Amino acid sequence: MPLPSVFSNALWLDPFRPLSAANRTQLAEAGLEVQTLSTLDELQSALSASMPPAVVILGLGSDIELFQDTLARVQAANRPIAVVCRTERRQLELAVQALHGGACHVLAADDWSVDAWRLALERANQTSAAKPSTQTHTARNLSPNTGAAVRSVVFVDPVSRNLLALAQRVAQAPVAVLVEGPTGSGKEVLARVLHESSAAANGPFIGLNCAALPEHMIEDMLFGHEKGAFTGAVKEHRGLFEQAQGGTLFLDEIGELPLALQAKLLRVLQEHSLVRLGGERAVALNVRVVAATNKNLREQIVQRQFREDLYFRLSTFKLRVPALAERSGDILPLVARLLGRHVRSNQTWTVSEDAQRALLSYAWPGNVRELENIIQRAMVLCPDSRIDTQHLMFDDAPTSFLLSIGAESRPDLVAAPTPVAAQALAASPLHAAVKHSEHHAIRAALEASRNREEAAQKLGISPRTLRYKLARLRDAGPGLSTHS
Repeated sequence: MPLPSVFSNALWLDPFRPLSAANRTQLAEAGLEVQTLSTLDELQSALSASMPPAVVILGLGSDIELFQDTLARVQAANRPIAVVCRTERRQLELAVQALHGGACHVLAADDWSVDAWRLALERANQTSAAKPSTQTHTARNLSPNTGAAVRSVVFVDPVSRNLLALAQRVAQAPVAVLVEGPTGSGKEVLARVLHESSAAANGPFIGLNCAALPEHMIEDMLFGHEKGAFTGAVKEHRGLFEQAQGGTLFLDEIGELPLALQAKLLRVLQEHSLVRLGGERAVALNVRVVAATNKNLREQIVQRQFREDLYFRLSTFKLRVPALAERSGDILPLVARLLGRHVRSNQTWTVSEDAQRALLSYAWPGNVRELENIIQRAMVLCPDSRIDTQHLMFDDAPTSFLLSIGAESRPDLVAAPTPVAAQALAASPLHAAVKHSEHHAIRAALEASRNREEAAQKLGISPRTLRYKLARLRDAGPGLSTHS
């Protein structure tokens, strides 16, 4: 096979595995030089450069959504750029999805042979030469307001894939949808999928959290007002219903909407029109309403906190977003996405196998929102861009900063356990061992400090957090002095 020309500006994006010097040498032998990237934002910037790359090489991990997001950015660049994917050998289905989705070639992640890479680059050459200089985009790949590539979502677990398929089918019908699910599970993400998969995808997506504002402000924001309707109304105001004309209005936490406003909302939904506050003219509406709640609206109806007629008007079709623990296949792809979103420098982040197992085994009471918090904490605590178990600070089992700060940054603050204590640690469940270590770290800091504020500073936490932890440890049992 002839030696291909060198792609001096090829882009390498792999949030799962760093590119070693040895691997880079092997790629050079195949005729490939690469620029490594850490995030999709960096990819976007590189694609906008004056010298466009001929190929983007993407490490998939287990996340087809990452490929779709990458492909959307490549297509938005309007340049003949090929995408080559790398994936694990056992993930045949993912490789097939990537090929069907538009990848020009897929390699095994552990294949660094010169022949394999020369074949990949030959395919990339052929694909780039065959691509026109402009691309045709679908509404689903574009932001309805700006035409830019939209943020892709993670639906990797079979449960999530079924939900995605159902949502995309429901989106085709102009019906109201009620999205149910626990707090932080991604209800707004699904609402955006409904919008972007519908015929109204080119229209606006407008959202309102019904629990965030007092009643009079919600009414004005939803329905608007005329000039002079009340003191301070110096000009007319188009409410969110009008702003969402031709698109989607997302009403989050609909169960928090006051009863008086529920009646007004029901009337607007029934008549497909509204009258602004202080006005007389009815404004016709062409808006799809998607509501979301983390409450049981049926129970609220029994308790007379939610109108039954409004419930049936909103729930023409109901979709339930499962808790993150019920779709564990999404966890690691979400981790990869979050690492790419929050990285602030040209670093390649990795997650150890032990840390991956810890993430997969955790109960995730706070769902995706809690996962994002934990990943951000780990990125702060991790000194070398490799996240391990000691960097994972779970809300209900805080192992990370006490162990890492106490044992690594300030070993003098950690009291060595006695032989009896060490034996107890070895025989205890993980949670008990974590609490024991936390106990020792806090006690050592208190004994070495003049007051709690100084102890909190040595531990790297706020005085408020320290007070909270002292209260929890005190409630758990005696043995910790809190006089400092």
